[in-house]
Parts: sequence; C-alpha cells; structure tokens
Amino acid sequence: MRPLPVRRQGDGNAGRPRRSDRASGPRPPAAGGAELSGLRLGIFDSGLGGLSVARAVLERCPSASIIYFADTAHVPYGDRPLEEVRSFALEITGFLASQGAGAVLMACNMSSACALEEARKVYPGLPVSGVVQAGARAAVGEGADAIAVLATAGTVASGGYVRAVHAIAPDVRVEQVACPEFVPLIEAGDLDGPRVERAAAAYLGQALDSGARVVILGCTHYPFLLPVLRRLAPPETVFVDPAEEAALEALRNAGDGLDVQTPSRFILSAPSATFRPVGSRFLGRILPALELAEWTAEGGRLRLMMTGADAALCDAAPGEV
Repeated sequence: MRPLPVRRQGDGNAGRPRRSDRASGPRPPAAGGAELSGLRLGIFDSGLGGLSVARAVLERCPSASIIYFADTAHVPYGDRPLEEVRSFALEITGFLASQGAGAVLMACNMSSACALEEARKVYPGLPVSGVVQAGARAAVGEGADAIAVLATAGTVASGGYVRAVHAIAPDVRVEQVACPEFVPLIEAGDLDGPRVERAAAAYLGQALDSGARVVILGCTHYPFLLPVLRRLAPPETVFVDPAEEAALEALRNAGDGLDVQTPSRFILSAPSATFRPVGSRFLGRILPALELAEWTAEGGRLRLMMTGADAALCDAAPGEV
C-alpha cells in the first residue's frame, strides 16, 4: 500500500503541498572518529509518527541515509511530564550523534517544543531542528487571523505552537485542541472507521468552532488521518503538515555532504511486532530489519545502549507489509 500523500486542502492548489524542536552531557562522535558533519540524518519520534517526516525527506532525496529512532518503550509521549520528555529527547539526540548522525531532526512536536533549544546548547556542533517552528511558519504564511492546532496534551501544555506563531505574528489567535485518542489509534494502524471518525469529528469540531480555517497537524502522527479529517472538514479548511518545511530545513542542515550510499537504519527502544509492517505502510517502502537500543540506568540517569536486533519481535514477514 502506498503511503498517504502529504497534501493540503483549502484552495485550487490543494492537491500539491506548498512550502510555507537535560541530558547528562554530549555524546562522543561516531566510532572511528567521524566528524559530526552533514552526513547521515538522524530523525526521532516516540513511535511511528516521525515516519511522516522521514517520508517527506525521502520524497526529496530518495537515497538519503537516515538513522530513525522510535522510542517505543515510552510511546505515547503526550501525557508524560515535559521534563521527562525533555530528558528523553536530549539523550536520544546524543545517541543518534553517537551512531553517526551529522544532523538531527526532532520529528516529535512535544520534543521540539520543550527540548530543541536546550539540545542546541548541549550539542553546539550538531545541527538540530524541529517541527514546531516549521509548522508555525507554514501556517502563518496562509495569512489567516486565527489558527487551530490539533496536538497531544503535552504539546498543548507546552504552549510551543502559541509561542512560535506569536513570535512571527503576534496578533494571530491560536486555538489549541488536545487529541489524546489519535496516537494510540494510529500506532495500532487504525486510520479509519467509526472510532477514528468519532474522535476526529470531536477534535476537529472544537478547532473549527473557534473560527479558525487553518489547522496545524501538531503531531507527526496526525498526517496519517488526513483523509478522515478532510472528509469531515469544510472545503475551505487548510491543513498544515509541518513535515514539509521541517524536511527542507533538515536537508539544508545536512548540507551538500549528505550520505546517499549508506543504507538507512531503523532503531526501536522496545521490541514491536507491528512497527515494521505498519511503518512500511506509512513510509511507502519496506523497512529493513529493525535494531534495538534499550534504556538502561547509568549513574542515576537513563542512557540508550545498542543491544542488537530481535528478529522474533521486531520483524514481520514480507507478506505482512
């Protein structure tokens, strides 16, 4: 099955996307002394959602070498304290650098909202980008006086989108709507049906009742529900997927030295029998064998350590994709 298209709705060009995130200390560079230059692109999220951003990157550079990390041990992040998510995000950023990433994209709105600036301070030689600022730029570019944000409870609580929009356009009104049911449904591969439609109708109704007609998909899982959201929304509604702008920024950070030869890697923090088949569906290509990096306590802190692969729990037969 081909992945859902990353598209926007609301005018005659609706069929085409337009252009319009406290660690224990820096990780060492990759083994062999490789410099943290624009080579391999590290992307992370709590689970499958960040694959919408990885897909946007690969649409622009199909051979890009990606190191994707899914924190399946802690998914979903939405109801976790911001400080806890910040500590996860900073450790994951350093972990990706230690695995050879020359630039890191926080493909998680909550991480982008609460950890991006600190990650840039902790890892000053590593280009780190996020999705919140990218989504805010694209939404403000629509010229609306009101913007709605569909997001997790954690991203709403962080106020990241309100700050990002107001930094660009202080007079724009921002309505945030927490959507706690979305991520569990998407992680289970449920992209349509009565449960999805009921939840989407409730959340979207609240957003549109605010008077907004520009809606930011403030979680990287949510683009996979675009067909349902479009079906329920008035035709003039514009849905903004931050993945487009975020992918462009990440590729700029990676620079001309982007690795297009080394195979991409996909790493989980806990075994999952569904990640590979569902992720392959979302990404539009069959994922390779998955790897495991488990959280371990070290000196009172949580650290990520590679533990290899668990084929029995991480892989699916090709017929399942």
